[in-house]
Parts: sequence; structure tokens; C-alpha cells
Amino acid sequence: MFENLAGFDEINHAVFTRINGISCGHYDGLNLSLSVGDDANLVNANRNSISLVMGDGVVVFAHQIHETDILIVNGIPRNKDSSSHQEALTGDGLVTAAAGTFIAVKLADCQAVMMYDPVKKVLANVHSGWRGSIQNIIGRCIEVMRRQFNTNPEDIVAGISPSLGPCCCEFIHYRDEIPQPYWKYKDNRDHFDFWSVSRDQLISSGVNPENIETANICTKCNSHLFYSYRQSKNSGRFAAVIGIKQT
Repeated sequence: MFENLAGFDEINHAVFTRINGISCGHYDGLNLSLSVGDDANLVNANRNSISLVMGDGVVVFAHQIHETDILIVNGIPRNKDSSSHQEALTGDGLVTAAAGTFIAVKLADCQAVMMYDPVKKVLANVHSGWRGSIQNIIGRCIEVMRRQFNTNPEDIVAGISPSLGPCCCEFIHYRDEIPQPYWKYKDNRDHFDFWSVSRDQLISSGVNPENIETANICTKCNSHLFYSYRQSKNSGRFAAVIGIKQT
């Protein structure tokens, strides 16, 4: 939980660890992904458990594809079997102003960047892996908030979730994968600091530095608490969730 976001009584947010779920084997714990090979019944039970924690509302998951599409969630997306938690949306950024709709991002080393505009009562949750990061999905999301909801970026309060830290974020082939403007975030071991990338992207989009909180927790170093793809490619996914409470 982020202290800056916890200061707003009208919202709930949480970063769930992998602990206390019912998935087994490689996915041992609270796996919340339907697309990594786990039993769907176990995943749905895990999703039901976090829905209870979040309170009165529905947790919305999207099918994440490491791109930069930002989706506006005006309510609960439905499909043929809404009770099964199937993912009716595809995209890597979710924005909502709908009370009772809690937007979730699934993670195993990538970042969730949760944002709240307390003036316009608008929330966002962004799945920012390195592919999304080098395309500035954070800036794209803030632009959607500004354009669709008239958000002033200076009002945004943001939290950067546990994710792969600069201690472990090695890119051996960074010259082929990471554009040169991002090389300034690299140390002499070819490790990148994507926490700082996200912070700088938030600031460049107009977010006040004092409104940004970073968890500073590396998922690979803490794979007993969080799923980590770098630690184990056969991995589950934990989640960061945020939403406006129903009144």
C-alpha cells in the first residue's frame, strides 16, 4: 500500500503478494493470471479472494500484451460468462472514473503505475514492462486522462509498484533492445533503473515529484513474496489493484 494514495478515503488500492493463494506447483500461491498455464478454477478462486479484500465492487482484469493501448473502463466489461473472470478487454493501461470498478494489473517483474486524480476523481493503472516503458506508456496514459477527463497532471498522485529493480534488471543485449536515450539509466554492469525511468516519465508529463511514491522493492530479490519471471519463467502473476469506492 502506498502512503500517498492511502490518504484518500474515497479510493481503495492494494499490491497483493503471492502469499495465501491456492495455486500449486510453479504457480504456488495467489496466482491471478489465466494465461500462464495454471488451472482456471484456481485462478478464479484467487481472483474472488482479492475481490473480497477490495470490498464492494468488481475487479477488472485485461489481457495484457506489452503494448501501449489505454482503455477507458466505464463500468464492468461483460462477456458470455462474466462470472468466470474471463478478460473481455485487451490492453496495458486502464482508466476509470466509475465507482465500484477496481482496475487490476498483473505482474511478474513489470511495474504497475497506479495514478489518481483527486480533483476529477479519475484513476489509472498501467502495466509498464520494459517494452511499454521505452514507448512511454505512462505518458500516453496521462494524455488520455487529460484528454478524456480534463485531468491536470499536477493533480495526479502516483505509486510505482514492486518490480524488477536496478539490482537485477540486466540487459545483455541492450544495444539491440533499449533505445539509446534510455542508456543513461544503465550502470556499468548493464543493469537498468526502470524505477527512475518511470519516475522521470511521470515528471515529464507534469506530475509533481512530491506526488510520486516508489515501492523500491525488487521482485526477483523477493521472489518468496512476489512472482518473478526473471527468477522462474514458469511463474504466476501477482496484481496491483485500485478503484473508487461505491457510496
